[in-house]
Amino acid sequence: MRGLVEKLKQIVAALLAVLLLVLPLGAQEVRAVAPGDDAAMSQLFAELADPENRTWRRSEADIRRLWSQSGSPAMDLLYKRAETAIDAGDPVLAVEHLTALTDHAPDFAEAWHLRAVAFYQTGDIGLALADLARALQLEPRHWLALAGLGAILEDVGKYDNALVAYRASQALNPHQDDVMEAIARLARETTGVSL
Repeated sequence: MRGLVEKLKQIVAALLAVLLLVLPLGAQEVRAVAPGDDAAMSQLFAELADPENRTWRRSEADIRRLWSQSGSPAMDLLYKRAETAIDAGDPVLAVEHLTALTDHAPDFAEAWHLRAVAFYQTGDIGLALADLARALQLEPRHWLALAGLGAILEDVGKYDNALVAYRASQALNPHQDDVMEAIARLARETTGVSL
């Protein structure tokens, strides 16, 4: 058990290092490593980050659709099978599909994110954190990975760090009710005051 705790601390430290690279996102554009990141994708992120934009749902849907495309029909099929397995409550099967996918398409950020979700559902927190780190390395603007990181950090009692992750996610996509609720909850927890 002690070895697991130490390993978890190392993974959390590595994720926090990645997170520190992501923090200035609200003030500048960041070039993601993922294929397909062009001026149009940057425009979608700008539209999504605007809290006054009434068409943010379209921008969010477009980004998520683009994230789910690997560029290979075979890899996209593995991704869809993993999504189906998660929806059916079978995260173990999803991990199998996503492991094959990340082996064959290691630069596909959304595959790492989805496998982190599946690992979290199986209780493999360390593996989930490692996959979130990889997803954020590939796509630092991945607000869902940041929100997932916040949830895991909150689960393990790292409230200040969770708050940082949630706020980074909110800066990218201010339309997430669950993230706003988490920020308010953790602000009360860490400072005793509501936002």
